[in-house]
Amino acid sequence: MPDDGHRYELSDGVLIVSPSPRPVHQRAVARLLVALTAECPDDMEVLPAPLDVVLAEDTVFIPDIVIGYRTAFTTRALMGPPVLAVEVHSKSTRLVDLELKRARLQQAGCPNYWLVDTEEPHLRCLALRDGVYEEVALSVGDEEVFLSEPFKLRITAASLVSSHPSP
Repeated sequence: MPDDGHRYELSDGVLIVSPSPRPVHQRAVARLLVALTAECPDDMEVLPAPLDVVLAEDTVFIPDIVIGYRTAFTTRALMGPPVLAVEVHSKSTRLVDLELKRARLQQAGCPNYWLVDTEEPHLRCLALRDGVYEEVALSVGDEEVFLSEPFKLRITAASLVSSHPSP
């Protein structure tokens, strides 16, 4: 793929191209990355995009943040579903994140899928229950959520997008 600032992903053999992320998107990724890394157990690793997550030979996604067991990472990619995949929406990626990626990650057995909307802001946390994603937590604005999956974390959606980090 060309090194043109776009993100290239593959879903069932179909190429998906996304534009470069905006500053608020990267801010949310960076803040969530720091929060997750601080609480991550030693047998797992938290990594930001770009990192291939190979769900099948014809399905390779690049979530904004992935958490996987250290043993599942190769020198090239994370093989199989992550423990957690996080996507930060933009207008151009919202439908892909909410529908396509959600369905493929659910089908692959990814136990946790989080969605961040930088406009509202909100953080929607989904967990796999009997093979189907169910919302287990929702932070809107300054509302704090207490998460236990994939490990303990306290966070607000507003803290991810604020131009000034909270102390």
